[in-house]
Amino acid sequence: MPITIDPTMHPDNAPLAWMIGSWAGAGVVGYPSIESRHFGQEIDVTHDGRPFLQWTSRTWLLDENGQKQREAAIETGFWRPLPDGEVELLLTHPTGIVEMYHGRTSPAKVEVRTDGVIRSPHAKEYSAAHRLYGYVNGAMMWVMDMAATGHPLQSHVSAELRRV
Repeated sequence: MPITIDPTMHPDNAPLAWMIGSWAGAGVVGYPSIESRHFGQEIDVTHDGRPFLQWTSRTWLLDENGQKQREAAIETGFWRPLPDGEVELLLTHPTGIVEMYHGRTSPAKVEVRTDGVIRSPHAKEYSAAHRLYGYVNGAMMWVMDMAATGHPLQSHVSAELRRV
């Protein structure tokens, strides 16, 4: 599926242009400290003409019939493309966690790792993450590895989202 470039988009955002829009789909979440479950997700990626993208993600747990059971997570932040294919992702969570990721873009792919994690005194222990996003056959595919609650970096979330 071809990507249409919005002429009002800042040219620095070109490596991330495939992300712009609204996405929805489902995935699987699991970790040694939580039961593996299916979840639904909506992501909105927008721009306002400046050299960054705005990011909002909302997820909810699904029951065994694929119906929305309860809200799960929300994150909001910014993708900041940098020269030479570098990129930063800044995310905040209502659970008292702020993340700063750094990584690289390549055609239809973004890979980032945490460069810093800040937690409020009441947030769960969380120390690192690795995220990989790709544009595959018209879908946004993504995976996340996480280090938290005393466990080393390992698989945590994966999803497939379609443009809506």
